[in-house]
Amino acid sequence: MVHPRSLRVSVLAAVAAAALPLGLLAPGAAAADRGPARLPVALPKTPVMVGFGGAVSSVDRDASQVGIDVLRRGGNAADAAVATAAALGVTEPYSAGIGGGGFLVYYDARAKRVTTVDGRETAPATFTPETFRNPDGTAMSFPTVVSSGLSVGVPGTPALWDRTLRRFGTWSLNAALRPAENLARRGFVVDQTFHDQTAENAKRFAMFPETARVFLPNGAAPAVGSKFVNRDLAGAYRLLRSQGVGVLYRGSLGEAIVDEARDPHTAPGVSVLHGELTTGDLRSYEALVKAPIHSQYKGLDVYGMPVPSSGGIAVAQILNLMTAYEKRTGVSTSSLDQVGYLHRFSEASATAFADRNRYVGDVPGVPVQQLVSPAFARERACLFDPAQAQPRPIPFGEPDGDYAACGQQSLAQTGGHEGMSTTHLTVADRWGNVAAYTLTIEQTGGSGITVPGYGFLLNNELTDFNFVPLTPGVPDPNLPGPGKRPRSSMSPTILLRDGRPYLAVGSPGGATIITTVSQTILGYLDRGLSLKDAIAAARLSSRNGSTEGAEPAIVDGPVGAGLTALGHRLSESSEIGAATAIRSLRFGLFEAAAETSRRGGGSAMVVWPVR
Repeated sequence: MVHPRSLRVSVLAAVAAAALPLGLLAPGAAAADRGPARLPVALPKTPVMVGFGGAVSSVDRDASQVGIDVLRRGGNAADAAVATAAALGVTEPYSAGIGGGGFLVYYDARAKRVTTVDGRETAPATFTPETFRNPDGTAMSFPTVVSSGLSVGVPGTPALWDRTLRRFGTWSLNAALRPAENLARRGFVVDQTFHDQTAENAKRFAMFPETARVFLPNGAAPAVGSKFVNRDLAGAYRLLRSQGVGVLYRGSLGEAIVDEARDPHTAPGVSVLHGELTTGDLRSYEALVKAPIHSQYKGLDVYGMPVPSSGGIAVAQILNLMTAYEKRTGVSTSSLDQVGYLHRFSEASATAFADRNRYVGDVPGVPVQQLVSPAFARERACLFDPAQAQPRPIPFGEPDGDYAACGQQSLAQTGGHEGMSTTHLTVADRWGNVAAYTLTIEQTGGSGITVPGYGFLLNNELTDFNFVPLTPGVPDPNLPGPGKRPRSSMSPTILLRDGRPYLAVGSPGGATIITTVSQTILGYLDRGLSLKDAIAAARLSSRNGSTEGAEPAIVDGPVGAGLTALGHRLSESSEIGAATAIRSLRFGLFEAAAETSRRGGGSAMVVWPVR
């Protein structure tokens, strides 16, 4: 933390430095549309920064800089979130972009309310629970479906941008997308992560001539340190800026998406499944404003994303279970050694995933209030043993409101596939608005299909559906269906203390998002870690499978040995998640934090740094 005396001096200095620009720039669309005469000098890439005027944290320096520029020019958190996300569509095109979807959790300081925007992709109207099954009823090949038009859902990202700006923003879509257009046109410097992700997908990208043309210049992944330019994507942003999102949902851009999804252009000798997307599916799409999932932990109000995300529910349940374990054992989470803490966390996350897999999906009647209730957590915690891991998979519970007895169901399930490639950004502005926004195209590189002439990849989000029921005879809420949104683990989260923003956090990583976000929150609140260290801490992800993923620092050391002795079966994962977070401090001060090394390290920025 900043020393109080230094903080007082910093406040005075920041106010003096900020007085002129803030007096001249009103937070309105008219000022934004004029644009700046020049952009500020880029700040260095750093995992933590403290200061005033607002904050942005993302995985990418160019994208974070775009968000900071918006805040510096009078935009609010909604404006900066959209602009940063659009920039990530340029620099992180294998994780996010026009062809994908996402979820936004937003604290509106004027209304003193947390709201969410659901920009999740939807299935075509022709989809049924049997769409991803072979004639004999077995599941189709997952890799075959991924790299095909059949995996492509209606993109929700542009609709979310438009809905967010209209409801919360002060800038027009035209203004908010201009920096991303400029970035795509002038290019960015290729880093190791971009190079590696391209190289890892080179064989798949080569299946689609347009993807190879755009992302494999000269037939190979761009070299680290070279400049990558995507003029086609710049043109797509210009089209959205000038004509609005209607050009995608009711116009020429949408027609190009549908044509390519239904009949993908492929290299000679390559054949892929055709999609079922129609222009009617695009016309019927809507980004939905929804109430958040609300729970409480250690005196804080925790807000997350509702169905079709499982993130808000599962994070709430994990935190509730950690509280229940404290009460059951009489031992606080903060006083445990690392083995005891991770054992407790593993049991909580595996239990939450057992219930998530059984009950959560884009269907009516999801028992949300019961799943996030402390009483249900107490019932689910009754079999917790501090000295031994429960056998995996843990059976799902009965969120029926009757929690008088300690009982356990006999049926156990594991989850289906879920892509790991996503990105997350966190923004806070000087008026107190906060945005936590996770966006994705599913797998790294999505479907692998690039829309000809527009420079962006289409999602493979529909592979987030379960292809067949997890358990015969047990209802599965995540089977495909007409217009249905596949279940997600994206978990943008905002915590309030006494009604004011306290912490905002999120991460990419497929199903590991839930455990990454929960572990970051617990590390900061309970384990005595700084925000930077809570993000950097070695991670474990127990998702109710036969094994649980853990990073090398856990697996290869005494903590891993201790967990193994308790009955945990660890499997090594090189890295889990890539979190970003912002802490709102006193006196208008912000602490932005990001990864120190995962995905090459993140980029935390503030408008006026104090250190």
